[in-house]
Amino acid sequence: MHYDWSFGFLLQYSKLIAIGTAYTIGFTLLTAASGFVIGCVVAIASLSKMRFVSTPLVMLVEVFRCTPVLVQLVWIYYALPVLIGVELSPAVAAFIALSFYGGAFYSEIIRGGIVSIDMGQWDAGRALGMRRFDLMRRIVMPQALKRMIPPLVNQAVLQLKNTSLLSVLAVPDLLYQGQLITSATYRPLETYTMIAAIYFIILFPMTRAASVLEARLAR
Repeated sequence: MHYDWSFGFLLQYSKLIAIGTAYTIGFTLLTAASGFVIGCVVAIASLSKMRFVSTPLVMLVEVFRCTPVLVQLVWIYYALPVLIGVELSPAVAAFIALSFYGGAFYSEIIRGGIVSIDMGQWDAGRALGMRRFDLMRRIVMPQALKRMIPPLVNQAVLQLKNTSLLSVLAVPDLLYQGQLITSATYRPLETYTMIAAIYFIILFPMTRAASVLEARLAR
C-alpha cells in the first residue's frame, strides 16, 4: 500500500504542538514534585509503630498502586465531586490523580530505601543519643537517597508517560492537541509520528540519565 508522507502541514499547527508539549512537561514536573512530597509523608508515616496511622496509609497506597491510572482519572473527575460536593476542573482532577498515583509508587521507593539501611546504623545513632529526626536526617536519608535516585528517576519517566492519558479529560496535553490536528487534517500517521518523536526526545535523555546514575552509584 502506497502512502505519501508529508510533515510540512504540521508547521501551521506549531502553536498547538508547543502548548501541548508545555502542558505535558508542566504536568510531569508538578505531579512528580507533589507526588514525591506525598510519597515522603506516606513512607515515613507508614513506618510508624502506631497502627492507626500506618494502616490507613498503606491501604491508600495499595488502592492507587492496584488500580489503573486511567480509571483513577475518570473516577476523580466524575465521582469525587459527587462525594465532596465540589466540582473539579479537568486540570485539577488530573493533577490530583497523577499526584496520588505517583505518590503511591514514590512512597514505596522511599520506604524501601529507608528500610534497606542496616539496623546497625540506627543502633549506632541511638547510642550517640540522636533523636529519630536527627538520625533520619544525618545518617539514614543520605545513604538511602543514593539507593533511591535510579528508581525515582524511572518513576519520573513513567509519570511523563502517564500524562498521555490526560486527553480523556480534555486537558490540552500533547496527545489531545494531536487529536485536534488529526480531526482537522485527516493525517493521523504524520501527527502521531510527530507526537511519538517528541515524547522520545523528552524521555530518552531521562532514561539515559537514570542508567548513568545507576551505574555510578553501583560503583
